[in-house]
Amino acid sequence: MQRRHLMKLAAASGGAALAGPALAACTASGSASDGELLLWSHNAGSPLEVAVTEDIIKAFNGSHDNLKATLEPFPQDVYNDSVNAAALSGDLPDLLTVDGPNVPNWAWAGHLQPIEVPEAITAKFLPSTLGVFQDQLYAVGHWEAACSVFARQSVLETAGVRIPTIESPWSREEFDDALLAVTGTAGYEYAIDFSTADTGEWYPYAFSPFLQSFGGDLIDRGTYLKSDGVLNGPEALAWGEWFQGLFTAGLSNPESPGGAEDFMQGKAAMAFHGNWGALPAIDLYDDMLFLPPPDFGNGPKIGGGSWQWAVTATADKAGANSWLETALSDEYVAEYANQTGLIPATDAAAELTEHYGTDGKLRMMVEYSKAYATLRPETPAYTVIASVFTQYAGDVIHGGDVKTALDAAVAEIDADIDANSGYGF
Repeated sequence: MQRRHLMKLAAASGGAALAGPALAACTASGSASDGELLLWSHNAGSPLEVAVTEDIIKAFNGSHDNLKATLEPFPQDVYNDSVNAAALSGDLPDLLTVDGPNVPNWAWAGHLQPIEVPEAITAKFLPSTLGVFQDQLYAVGHWEAACSVFARQSVLETAGVRIPTIESPWSREEFDDALLAVTGTAGYEYAIDFSTADTGEWYPYAFSPFLQSFGGDLIDRGTYLKSDGVLNGPEALAWGEWFQGLFTAGLSNPESPGGAEDFMQGKAAMAFHGNWGALPAIDLYDDMLFLPPPDFGNGPKIGGGSWQWAVTATADKAGANSWLETALSDEYVAEYANQTGLIPATDAAAELTEHYGTDGKLRMMVEYSKAYATLRPETPAYTVIASVFTQYAGDVIHGGDVKTALDAAVAEIDADIDANSGYGF
């Protein structure tokens, strides 16, 4: 079982299953030092996002006579495999994008070096957009994403449900009562849509914050050496029983399509969804509300950390960091947000956007990110943790014994950490 997960990790997360020192040796041959900077990104399928990066490159190249940057975008579904292959052959680019929770793994594996840009720049960024491993900064992201409870004001009012605020979110009891009310009084097939068919990074990103609000976690963050006692402790078991109960009671669809389709098609009264779906929901319903997540006892929590730019271990160090200084200006942070609909990573950039400024219709998403964002564990073990949690959370959703599922998840995660000598902790 352990070897299966290590092999999966090598394919899925850029070769992170290789030991850090061993991979560092594989990648020690270096990359561009000839006046050219090569950038790789995961967003070939997002032409608007690529266009922003090209704008940054144009500005950078125009201000540097002896240094020119070029971009090679990849489709996201082959991107991590491409990075893995390049690391093994010693042919990494100078800069690349990396999903925030994978930063520790790629840093430990030897893919990345700490970035060196003035602190005056990075201090402006939302903490959850900074990729940190063992107190060193390895990556910075232009944007953040935030989940919230999507609901319609008319539906809640018809059901007699209090509309929560960031100052006074729903308690667990209020949330449970709200779910019953909207399926009863309002007559929906389902109370809430969790997009359970989206089984990639969605499960740890969206569902583990509920676990953390209950008081459990994916790993012991005091040591990063074990999941035992936190992913299968009393608080985690309480989360699992509650979460499973939503599906066994028929309040949520265990096979709900991704993208909150049950909500968008009028089958579910509410949805737990991300800000990337907010504008389409506003276009569909004229009384949309984006509500804070419930407080299950340890404060409301949502996932944090999205795609970020990093400098590879073999990069033209000075040139790569110079490119980042250009790229991280508020102008480009705002441009990414305007093109993608995601949350700008700095307050100044937010004021340059249509929807996320002080008076913008999605300003609450910025506030939720600031108040509630919880990073997925900053450990190289995360890539295995994510895969294991997705598998066993799926078992919970589909009626499996909660304790058996969580104990099995803990056994696999802790075995992987032991097999990798604690991943540097």
